[in-house]
Amino acid sequence: MGQFVHSEQDGAVALLTIDNPPVNALKAALLEELEAALLRLDEDEGTRAIVIRGAGERAFVAGADIKEFPALRDAPPQEGGSARGIQKVGGVIDRLQTPTIAAIHGFCLGGGLELAMACDLRVASADAQLGQPEIKLGLIPGGGGTQRLPRLVGRGRALLLNMTGDPISGAQACEWGLVERVGGLEDALALARTLAERSPHAIGVLKKLAAETADLTLEEGLKRESEGFFRCLRSEDGAEGVAAFIEKREPRWTGR
Repeated sequence: MGQFVHSEQDGAVALLTIDNPPVNALKAALLEELEAALLRLDEDEGTRAIVIRGAGERAFVAGADIKEFPALRDAPPQEGGSARGIQKVGGVIDRLQTPTIAAIHGFCLGGGLELAMACDLRVASADAQLGQPEIKLGLIPGGGGTQRLPRLVGRGRALLLNMTGDPISGAQACEWGLVERVGGLEDALALARTLAERSPHAIGVLKKLAAETADLTLEEGLKRESEGFFRCLRSEDGAEGVAAFIEKREPRWTGR
């Protein structure tokens, strides 16, 4: 158990809890723990899905730890403290084989929203508050908010959130496509259990395609999709899935 990130197992689903009272601010040490926990779980063959949540009733994550910002004023840009740390964790999540789900409640602001956007899927309570308030500090998002947000909701809506700094509800975020489902932790866990029942190999191929083809032409993207399909078809899981369908039984995945 880490100081800020706690892990518990629910069958094939791992639940990672960010715990930094009162609002789970993302300090640099916390992000290092989170990165290490994610990499460890990705190497665990018994873990087929990961749910990330915030401890307590107030927040998923209310943002980066602003108290760390003054020390960054004279630091080299490549260091970037918690902002660069959020980008780094986001990159790790992109490369994981294991799917990740953000279970959002309460405040999900700034770095918290950037962390949630880095996850593969998001489930938010209807009254959650999601936003990028950095502009109110005379800053801009630094952990992916100017790049991941428009890819999810479009340029205009992303600029609206980034330029006003005002949050939207979980219900509105679902309407905009910022989250995939409205619900609580149990809904996120139920979704994770569904993903855990799928082929880990095929899930990994899907994640890789999503990360690598977003900015490609349709022609090149379809080529990559075809290559991925045949990788799955020729895999152990692909052979098992087809055989299980023909034999009318449940498949037994190996992740290979």
